[in-house]
Amino acid sequence: MKARSIMIQGTSSDVGKSLICTAFCRVFSNKGLRVVPFKSQNMALNSYVTLDGGEIGRAQGVQAEAARITATTDMNPILLKPKKDMVSEVIVHGKHFLDMNAKSYRNQFVQEAMPIIRKSVEKLQDEYDIIVLEGAGSPAEINLKDRDIANMRMAKLADAAVILVADIDRGGVFASIIGTLALLDKDERDCVKGIIINKFRGMRELLDDGIDWVEKETGIPVLGVLPYLDVNIEAEDSLALSSLRFKKPKKAEFPIDVAVLRFPRISNFTDVDPFFDEPGVGVRLVGSVHELGNPDLLILPGTKNTMEDLEWMKSVGLDEAINDLREQGTVIFGICGGFQMLGTKLFDPDAVEGNGENAEGLSLLPVETVFQAEKKTVQMEGVLSDGMIMEGEMNLNGFEIHLGRTTLKPQVRPFLLLKDGREDGAISTDNKVMGTYLHGIFHNRLFTRLLVNQIRRNKGLEEVKENVRSDSERREEAYNLLASHLEENIDMETIYQWLQLETTES
Repeated sequence: MKARSIMIQGTSSDVGKSLICTAFCRVFSNKGLRVVPFKSQNMALNSYVTLDGGEIGRAQGVQAEAARITATTDMNPILLKPKKDMVSEVIVHGKHFLDMNAKSYRNQFVQEAMPIIRKSVEKLQDEYDIIVLEGAGSPAEINLKDRDIANMRMAKLADAAVILVADIDRGGVFASIIGTLALLDKDERDCVKGIIINKFRGMRELLDDGIDWVEKETGIPVLGVLPYLDVNIEAEDSLALSSLRFKKPKKAEFPIDVAVLRFPRISNFTDVDPFFDEPGVGVRLVGSVHELGNPDLLILPGTKNTMEDLEWMKSVGLDEAINDLREQGTVIFGICGGFQMLGTKLFDPDAVEGNGENAEGLSLLPVETVFQAEKKTVQMEGVLSDGMIMEGEMNLNGFEIHLGRTTLKPQVRPFLLLKDGREDGAISTDNKVMGTYLHGIFHNRLFTRLLVNQIRRNKGLEEVKENVRSDSERREEAYNLLASHLEENIDMETIYQWLQLETTES
């Protein structure tokens, strides 16, 4: 028997589709069902690396974990990563395919993608009981509908019952529901079996009249209203940057000031999420010298285009300001592209990152990077250099996603000694400048705590002594919280009937 399917679509981007799919994955997994997430085409700068080195959208990796299964590229066969204005890297089944502009992608590649997507859906249908599909943006973009391979075409392919999600927090929720349905063709509208109103704050009963009207007007049941929930699960794309829990560093409440450079092409910004949970730590995004101030820790995160973001940094004077911070004692930490910028030279002989020109780095670490066409995508594990923040060894894990090979000069220590025999990253002799290719570095919570405590000691502050909870423990708690939140506020009985499931616990 082939898998049955539900699909979460939204009236717009950032309405909460990814989190709701994550919740459904955990709910169905709790029932003992083999459940799998799926998103045919994802545009995201936050990636996830599968065990076999494939690159997929971060959301599908998270959803697979909530479903208690191992993520594969069949769960997100097409990934688009914006590289510059109107140009994206196209990743097919986890591997770089080519760079395409938006017009070429829509006119040429979309039809080529359908057989790839169909094969993945059929494979998942054969291997699982339930598929939880996630749409992209809105299904009612009338200028894109004939080439939309992420919404209604997927619902029909998987024979999925569609749940339309609307975000009440941004206002106009009833207009967005009615407008979306009005712009769908009749056969598309027939796929929509239920509606969820998400991110509600206030008294639930105040919505009753509006919900009654929507149900009478559309003939589609409102399955429930989800109260706003601040849950610590990684965001998928840059739209979420504005809603992240950045904390203004007031000295009394947040004596440790962490600044994160907001590159124009920032990627994998979820690397800094763990600082939100660190006691006494304020986290802020900065994009100018004026905003930079005098942080205790400055993080240069990943970027989809190192050379262009390095040029941007120089154009706004941040390169000189960062060198000044180095002299003042700020700890400077670069991840992936940010690490490459900390070096002395960046070479682009094959025009991988741009027009083939070379660039001077910030010269804060004696390393050089040569960009190469082949992308490195792999899960990684290594041992932290002895004495950096503690005596003895510390195991760290995460993943690599980068173009380019970085070499260290003899006078610099590597950041990590990897289990596969390679060296990763670099550390200055005074331990104040460090860089690594390890995405997820701060999700190693003990490392993050020790790093913050080192900064505390340098400022004459008392160290934080409370126990450090692992990242896996925190994620499990978040998945279970999401599942309970969904079950308490949504008419799951109706959904079980659609899927022909028993409503009792397995």
